[in-house]
Amino acid sequence: MNSLDNKVILVTGSSKGIGKEVAILLAKNGAKIIVNHSNSTQEAETTVNEIKQNGGEAIAIKADVSDKNQVTQLFDKAIMKFGKIDVLVNNAGTMISKKLKDNTQEDFTKQFEVNVRGVFNTLQEADSKLADNGIIINFSSSTTKLMLPTYAIYSATKAAVEQITRVFSKEIGRGISVNAIAPGATETELFLNGKSQEQIDKLSSMNAFNRLAKPIDIAKVVLFLASDDSKWISGQVIGANGALV
Repeated sequence: MNSLDNKVILVTGSSKGIGKEVAILLAKNGAKIIVNHSNSTQEAETTVNEIKQNGGEAIAIKADVSDKNQVTQLFDKAIMKFGKIDVLVNNAGTMISKKLKDNTQEDFTKQFEVNVRGVFNTLQEADSKLADNGIIINFSSSTTKLMLPTYAIYSATKAAVEQITRVFSKEIGRGISVNAIAPGATETELFLNGKSQEQIDKLSSMNAFNRLAKPIDIAKVVLFLASDDSKWISGQVIGANGALV
């Protein structure tokens, strides 16, 4: 028996990158998946088709997590299709890598709107719409423990997610566990964009395995957290970073 049989899982930002790998792996383990995206319709349908080709069940729903009304519709459409949502994976995020002095007001706003307000919006919906004994997994980042130049605003958004995770885990009740996962440097388009080979090599050398994580490395940790085997873990931030920090 697969570990996620009969579970319905909403993965935000799952048309590509880590989110796509998470959606595909959870589906392979028996879950029905809602592939959420904000503006990547073609990539989302590709993810859904890959899940279906592997024998799984999935639908794509477009919604900008920073928009409360769209998040409400996202949850309602998912429940209309599958009857419930058992697990929420808050993967959607954006990163703008600049020195603090070079960030514009728009750079600041965009990162907090998606990374923090997005989580805030989905958690508000989950408070009443996630199934009893459900599971919430928020995405943080190991940058919160590092003093990496150009990551000040991004790291601040993820530190906010971690604190929201801790407090919300004691608020929501109904047997629902709430945790965050904090990946280290991972081979995704979002992460690699704009980085030189020298920067990539330096970041790779900072962990114990001398390589960047692959999306599947992170997805496997999400798989455990999404299963009932993880139920006694709540209010925690799980570092998935190869001993980076």
